[in-house]
Amino acid sequence: MSKYLVNKFLYTVDRDTELTERYREDPAGTVSWWEAEEANRILNCITAEKTTWLAFTDEERTALATHDHVTLFGLGAHPFLTLTLWIAMFERDFDEPLGMQLDYAAQLAHLGLPYPDIAT
Repeated sequence: MSKYLVNKFLYTVDRDTELTERYREDPAGTVSWWEAEEANRILNCITAEKTTWLAFTDEERTALATHDHVTLFGLGAHPFLTLTLWIAMFERDFDEPLGMQLDYAAQLAHLGLPYPDIAT
């Protein structure tokens, strides 16, 4: 499990409005594209600077491709990163105030302490 890579995906997608919409509409395609084209770029460096070894596990790829924040949390993805991205993508689908956030929390309610380690 590469918590770093999953968190990097969540962070970079959340900071680009067009990429956020792309991920909402085509999650599997966005995950595949991002892993192939963006995963090995070094944050805050020139485009030519890349690593060569980062890749999602099958479980990470599936959770990202299905918008499964519960599995991502269980794998150690930072909950603030998933929450802010999910707000950007799904808050508009709920009529009541804080509906998305309440749904997000309800889906995680079965989890108890100690929570998964979110350190990277």
